[in-house]
Amino acid sequence: MNPGARPTDNSAAPPLRSDAERNRGRIIAAGRTVFGRDGLNASMASVAREAGVGIATILRHFPAKEDLVAAVFLDRMDAYADAVAVALDDPDPWHGFTGYIETACAMQAADYGFADVLTTTFPTAKALEQRRNEAYEAMVRLIDRAKATGRLREDFDPSDLVLIHMANAGVVNACGDAAPDAWRRVVALMIQSLETPARGPLPASPEHDALYKAMLRAVPAGSTAPKPGRNS
Repeated sequence: MNPGARPTDNSAAPPLRSDAERNRGRIIAAGRTVFGRDGLNASMASVAREAGVGIATILRHFPAKEDLVAAVFLDRMDAYADAVAVALDDPDPWHGFTGYIETACAMQAADYGFADVLTTTFPTAKALEQRRNEAYEAMVRLIDRAKATGRLREDFDPSDLVLIHMANAGVVNACGDAAPDAWRRVVALMIQSLETPARGPLPASPEHDALYKAMLRAVPAGSTAPKPGRNS
């Protein structure tokens, strides 16, 4: 892409009419409410009812569920990436590392939809995935800094953070309102298991491709992600 190139008329999307813009805003707000309450398995029909529009109106703005998920959660992913940046700025690398885990898991606990987003990949949602990738690269630096202090076990792998998010999402979704703070104990147990001295070796971490396929399988019904065997 040439940054200096002028866009052609075909590349410029026409501005939405004011009523269409209002509908889009209502749909995104409804998506935040419904996905935040019920997770990403909530139906588009549920979002339509919350927004007070027909399903056809939603599909005009968001032809696939993945499009709506991306619009709803991009700002949450921005906040997630910012949390990693804050952790990197902490003068105490171990405190920054553990603080990041607690912050990210708290974000999952506060929003069932975002709990799912952190453990699911959306290949066609380019902006969302770019922010996720930026956060991941920063997390690798965060892990290296924590290891350099001697407090983070040497066999900790970046993929372990994905597994922590998957575990936390499971606790959040399983406990719901019955035990809304149960995740805090689980996260504390996990953090304590990461600190040296390690009590024993860990099993091998999952291969990157295998973990990616697992995240693809978590894509909610109605999305348009490629099958797990395809390259992104």
